[in-house]
Amino acid sequence: MSIFYDLVAEDEIRDAHAIEVSGYPEDEAGTLEAFQYRQSQAPDLFLGAYLPTQPRRTLVAYVCSTLSPDPTLTHASMSTHVPSAPSVCIHSVCVAPEHRRKGVALALLREYLSRLERSGHTRALLITHEELRGLYEQAGFEWAGPSAVVHGARPWFEMWRALAPAPSEAEPSVPPGLWEALQRSSARSRPRGRLLATFPNGLADVSERTEGGGPATNAFDLLCPREGCGSVLLKAGVAGLTERESVRLEPPEFAHGSLPRLPAPPAPMQWWRVVPNAMAFENVGFSRGVDLAAPSGKNLKLLLCAECDLGPLGWCEEGGSEFWLACTRVSYRE
Repeated sequence: MSIFYDLVAEDEIRDAHAIEVSGYPEDEAGTLEAFQYRQSQAPDLFLGAYLPTQPRRTLVAYVCSTLSPDPTLTHASMSTHVPSAPSVCIHSVCVAPEHRRKGVALALLREYLSRLERSGHTRALLITHEELRGLYEQAGFEWAGPSAVVHGARPWFEMWRALAPAPSEAEPSVPPGLWEALQRSSARSRPRGRLLATFPNGLADVSERTEGGGPATNAFDLLCPREGCGSVLLKAGVAGLTERESVRLEPPEFAHGSLPRLPAPPAPMQWWRVVPNAMAFENVGFSRGVDLAAPSGKNLKLLLCAECDLGPLGWCEEGGSEFWLACTRVSYRE
């Protein structure tokens, strides 16, 4: 098959809906009105796979989405399109019956995700049935567990994938201006927080012990420390307080204007450890992999505020399941 990809046009929505009806049970299939809403509000997120037939191209599969500011899927986040929001809520991935089991769905998903990464979105979210988990894992999605969304008789499970621009061989591992861009100012008004240095007893004032003698957790919401931003990075009680060696998050010669310097490795320091995946965060951004070594020797991804891009606030290993926020590079909600 000589399949090509293009945005689904307004006059092709009925063709897409016919594929939807053929692929989903009656209590799960979207309505024609829902399809028309998605195409009219988010036409750049309605992608089709086509055969180059004459006199009119033939739609054989599609994927459609809307945008939401929420980091997880709910009935509300899937029912309204919020322009410029960071989360891509995938509503449907469907292939015409005669073209199934030929790799069309996976190829379409990969093309779609590549376009999303070039468009600068933060994450892609979807719900699926358990038997389709393998398809989406091949496309890079991670299993988040049962979804609260009820649509039809069967249970749904949420999956997610972080989106970042694909690296280019023509670009250096650390693009010029990265460190300066992470310090760029913002005029957004957000909740107010206090820096760790303002607490008389330091970490003792911002942490609380858990039952059973486990690691202390953050007693306050963790915020972006930039004055005027204050975006909520993590809710109270989610991260564990951990002492481990420092990690170099920027070149030694880079002078911070908004963030305190970290001790030079391998000096010990305090971190907020977040597990088991990025879904634990309320709002955080990731750089692509940079040529700075983690303690294990692997490359790092830098953590930054997803609202104003301030960073690095912390780090994770490429492909890792642990995320580390520097206790001195976040603020604590008042």
